[in-house]
Amino acid sequence: MKARLIGGFCVLLATALTLGTYFATDTLAQEDSEAPPAAQIVNDEGGAVRISGSVNYTSPYFTLGVAQPLVILEDQAGFVDRNEHFLMPVESQTIGQITTDFFTSPFEYSLALPIEPQGSYRDVDNDGSEDQGVQVFAIAYWDNTFGDPFLEERDLYGGGWSTAYASTRISDEIETEREIIGGIFLVYAPDAEQGFPSGFGEDGLLFTEDDPIAILPQGYTIVNLDAEPFSFDRSRNPVVDLIEPEGIALVDYSEQSYPDAFNSLIDLLKKEYAFTEYKGIDWEAKRTEFLPRFESAAADEDSRDYQRALRDFSWSIPDGHVSGPFIREDFQQDIAGGLGIAIRETEEGPVIVNFVTEGSPAEEAGITLGTEIVSIDGVPIAEVISNAVAHSAPFSTGHFQRLQQMRYAVRFPIETEVELTWKDADGEEVTETMKVIGEYDSFSFSSFARGTTGFEIPVDYELLEADEYGENDYGYVKIDSFSDNSVLTVQLWERMIRTLKRYAVNGLIIDMRQNGGGSGFLADQMAAYFFHEPHVLGNAGYYDEDRGEFYFNPDGEDRYYLPAEDLRYDGEVVVIVGPFCLSACEFFSYDLTIDDRADIVGHYPTGGLGGSIKSIKMPDDEYFTFTIGRAVDSEGEIHIEGIGVVPTVLVPITRETLLADEDDDVLLDAAVAHLDSLLAVETIDGGEIAIGDVIEGTLAAQTVVQYTLPLSGGDVISIFARSEEFDTYLALYLDGDSPIMTDDDSYDSDAALEELEVPSDLQLIVEVSSALGDEEGTYTLEIVDASEEEADSDDG
Repeated sequence: MKARLIGGFCVLLATALTLGTYFATDTLAQEDSEAPPAAQIVNDEGGAVRISGSVNYTSPYFTLGVAQPLVILEDQAGFVDRNEHFLMPVESQTIGQITTDFFTSPFEYSLALPIEPQGSYRDVDNDGSEDQGVQVFAIAYWDNTFGDPFLEERDLYGGGWSTAYASTRISDEIETEREIIGGIFLVYAPDAEQGFPSGFGEDGLLFTEDDPIAILPQGYTIVNLDAEPFSFDRSRNPVVDLIEPEGIALVDYSEQSYPDAFNSLIDLLKKEYAFTEYKGIDWEAKRTEFLPRFESAAADEDSRDYQRALRDFSWSIPDGHVSGPFIREDFQQDIAGGLGIAIRETEEGPVIVNFVTEGSPAEEAGITLGTEIVSIDGVPIAEVISNAVAHSAPFSTGHFQRLQQMRYAVRFPIETEVELTWKDADGEEVTETMKVIGEYDSFSFSSFARGTTGFEIPVDYELLEADEYGENDYGYVKIDSFSDNSVLTVQLWERMIRTLKRYAVNGLIIDMRQNGGGSGFLADQMAAYFFHEPHVLGNAGYYDEDRGEFYFNPDGEDRYYLPAEDLRYDGEVVVIVGPFCLSACEFFSYDLTIDDRADIVGHYPTGGLGGSIKSIKMPDDEYFTFTIGRAVDSEGEIHIEGIGVVPTVLVPITRETLLADEDDDVLLDAAVAHLDSLLAVETIDGGEIAIGDVIEGTLAAQTVVQYTLPLSGGDVISIFARSEEFDTYLALYLDGDSPIMTDDDSYDSDAALEELEVPSDLQLIVEVSSALGDEEGTYTLEIVDASEEEADSDDG
């Protein structure tokens, strides 16, 4: 940043002092219609050839999912025009090289400049005549996720200009929001006759009518907007560091004492926490409750007590995005022992055992799968669950909290004795005292992350074949994360979409049950592959210091940026969710409920984490994370936080579903059954037809029309199905459910089965349908005597 320019600062300062009077009188001179003066150049080495610099970042989320980080020349025509939807031309995107480890801050870059850049020219000299103008660039960091190595609309979040990690500095004040108020431009002039502002003018804004103007030399010039007036540098190898905005930079309380850091945190949460009123949080009451623990930890110089105080404070906030220290020692101690059972509540009321560890005290006592638990140490089991403390706290929703409490309700210190009461097979209560053993299997079984290894790819898909899963072939995809390699995630996603379309797979099941979130923007844009309209999805409000309240920028609405037409999937979609579908996972799932695009299958709603987050550095290298973005739907209503995405196909929690065989996936079976119901096809009897017939018919959605065609041995026929309203599909049957021959119009305008030789007398079933099954419209079916065509050909 500025430190990288310090070597030239004395020269710039001396020049500015010498020229101060000159520029002041120059402004008056321009008002008298005199020609603008030439820019006063420092370090005149002929103009920049290569730019280098560093990018310092402190935000802990800066590298999340990044696979193709770029430093580029960013065309600033969007800012000049104040066009927030400006898409910088691909040809203008000169890409630099990142020369040090991107994942270690700061990283270095080097950018070799083209002889003549291909950006957008803008005439900014305010002289009333139409000139070619100049090309204005910032140096900016971007993350390329979609398509080729260059940035497209989705990479650019819809367009505009950089507001972070660029060579320019952006205003966050109400009156000048998103205005560039400082930093550095790289300007290219095609000749020595182009003017450029030498200051902001009286209105304090750039590229407006009151800007004083100076004439630039041909070629590249570095313009320092922080100098007054602006300085113009023609160094051959200038150093330009990119700027991390204060609002994004890590807030650091780590040098404060434990009590002071906690007080600072409370002061911040009072302003910036997104759901204070929504959740009814009294921050001053929490200060009063927890501050003595921080003061005691400071007095005793006890780091562990401080960590526990910060952790317990985080647990007191009913928001799954909130987190403090994870104290492994406490966690391992609290979950180390068990009786060898996992438990779950059924919708009917009883709490039953749904897992028994082999050789455990519970098994030896006669407890089996389905045994109803009555109490522990004389306390009713429902109360035991309510009192259990889960180390995965806090939670945004009651259902997720209770599910996690069930896991911890049956964990105890090793070697302690526990009195357990349950009902035997005859419904009689049995009470027995058991000694707790060290066993982890039952705790692991009840984890919502069960089965994951860490080796998963972000998007994993397969074909569920009809003979094994249902009445049709369906695609199945599990999205493991929105925080993995973003390029790989999108490439796998698009490969799946192409495969589904290539093989005309009419139904897709998306499994989101173990997706813990990540990039909300990536989640939104992956959902866009199922739509043809750029729907507005919602918005997020953030605390605005100047306004003194949460502000929803109308220009910041979340929306779809649609992929190419051939990458949009039109088949039926079902999404499987669960409580461990969190944050970005929930926004993806919610997105697919727009226009009833997909049905949601699950036992429970998702976890209910609805906002963006911020992390604060606290003493002893601990971090505290909380929600700063208040996410709302397109109507301005809170739609995720504390609610989750609610299943539209609710699968009940019963003894049968809880005790299903481990190889059976109850929710997947429900998703398949639902797709079967959506794609159920009605067969219409079209009657008997004959060679030479031309039939005009109408096809309704989810129907097929079957015709009976009697044929004689030696016949040679061709069959054509044509429609201008849908993609036709032909299938021929003799008997049974499997066609003997099929064809569609993937490679031609007509579905056609040509020159079929009939070996003997038979009755053929000719079936006409749409390629996707849900299309409708009129069609023409033609049965042609191909033997006559062959004869005509022979005569010719």
